[in-house]
Amino acid sequence: MLFNMACLTFYGTIQSPELVSVPGYHNPKPAPNHSSLSSFSKSHSRVYCKPRRFHGIIRASSETMTTEKSGIKIVKNPPESQLIDLGVRSWPKWGCPPSKFPWTYSAKETCYLLKGKVKVYPEGSDEGVEIGAGDLVVFPKGMNCTWDVSETVDKHYNFE
Repeated sequence: MLFNMACLTFYGTIQSPELVSVPGYHNPKPAPNHSSLSSFSKSHSRVYCKPRRFHGIIRASSETMTTEKSGIKIVKNPPESQLIDLGVRSWPKWGCPPSKFPWTYSAKETCYLLKGKVKVYPEGSDEGVEIGAGDLVVFPKGMNCTWDVSETVDKHYNFE
């Protein structure tokens, strides 16, 4: 699970100038050694951090995970805001029934699978890369591979 600490809200209790306790987390971490922390902890028993939102290309959460395997980048369950920012819904669509075929990427392709399941075998690799519905995938220019479509695919795609 990935966390963006800047977006995390925590309510911790200062136990000493050196330790910070986070509820549900039983391994206190050393706090930065700031001279103001000691005087602050004496006058305040709780620290409240307001959540901050950052707008980036990829926001990590328990449902969103980004991986790269054999040069193929996969974002599992990207947030709708990312799909809107990329203009995914305006990209052309392509689909195919279960089949197996070779493919060469003459340009970088970014695609978003609406439905289906595929195992992509990059040339020179015996290990396949699995992608499926809800995945945002980037294939690098020049990649030779074999697509093994096990469930009918419907996707939006964009070549650069």
